[in-house]
Amino acid sequence: MESCYENIRVGVIHGPGNRLRPVWFDLNRRQHKICQITNSWRERQGAVELVHFHVTDEGALYELIYNQTSGCWALQRVDVL
Repeated sequence: MESCYENIRVGVIHGPGNRLRPVWFDLNRRQHKICQITNSWRERQGAVELVHFHVTDEGALYELIYNQTSGCWALQRVDVL
């Protein structure tokens, strides 16, 4: 299953040195607790820097994307485990 949701709510812990660690996100009026961050990377699209996170909850793999310019989060992909 592949979907795209924009402007989702994400709970984040901010660490030293501009580090982010998402801990939960809301999808379809349900809060998903992040069990594991399996991968993360940064990407530039012109002047915009995006931070990507592959995360898992108890049943699926998600790709969360943080836009550092707008401060908004998006959910780009959902794969059922």
